[in-house]
Amino acid sequence: MAGRPVTELNKSEVLSSLFSVWDGIDAMLVGLSEDQWLASSPLPGWDVKALVAHMIGTESFLAGVSAPQPDIDVAALDHVRNDIGVMNECWVRHLREHSGTDVLARFRAITSERRNALEGMSDRDWNAVTATPVGPDSYGRFMRVRVFDCWMHEQDIRVALNRPSSDDDLGVPAAQLAVDEIAATMGFVVGKLAKVPDGTRVLFELTGPLARDIRVRVNGRAQVVDDFGDQGPTATIRLDGLQFTRLAGGRPMCPARPQNVELGGDSDVARQIVGRLNFVI
Repeated sequence: MAGRPVTELNKSEVLSSLFSVWDGIDAMLVGLSEDQWLASSPLPGWDVKALVAHMIGTESFLAGVSAPQPDIDVAALDHVRNDIGVMNECWVRHLREHSGTDVLARFRAITSERRNALEGMSDRDWNAVTATPVGPDSYGRFMRVRVFDCWMHEQDIRVALNRPSSDDDLGVPAAQLAVDEIAATMGFVVGKLAKVPDGTRVLFELTGPLARDIRVRVNGRAQVVDDFGDQGPTATIRLDGLQFTRLAGGRPMCPARPQNVELGGDSDVARQIVGRLNFVI
């Protein structure tokens, strides 16, 4: 899109976070029983194995590997809503009969291939504009989206296995980058999804290990801003940082963390935003 700013991100920081998430997922999967691989996740229709199959599929796509042909019309499944969902489900169906050990081996193989490719990428290619899930932007932004996606699935696996993240688990750079990616979408959420009135100033107050403030001003269009100048927010939303990521990702809240959502200022507008926080495709 002409005039759209390009996001330039530090390659080393993004890749170290992405690789650390892959390593963390790998460590959680080691030694799982077949029953644990089949444990239901917070995502409809997907168990732990399906989550890993999805990540295998996305990294395979980025490595130029075509999705396998499914055994059914996956577009007809209730939880498949778009072409990306169709691709995801092709991999889920393809790997569902494979053992957990085999799926883990495939995960290790494709992430190893992707590590090598990403580490060898030039800065020019890293900053080049490409198609991403959030529109045309740098390849580096795409990889921050991958940090977000894989980190979110790590949390899904943790919920499925009843191994919720500790405060220490949440205090890592990858978690902060995932929240960075979510924060960057809040203008879209507030303006396009929630459609709040012009003049609204929204403050998201995140608490816990992922604590931060996110501000969105609506002045003709909704934009994330550093501050409101000498004005205060017109609506505030205060909740645990991990729970914020769960709602933004269309997931139920994590049972292991505080679930209260405090609304302030124009509570009707704040409630409207909370109801439309889910931005994932």
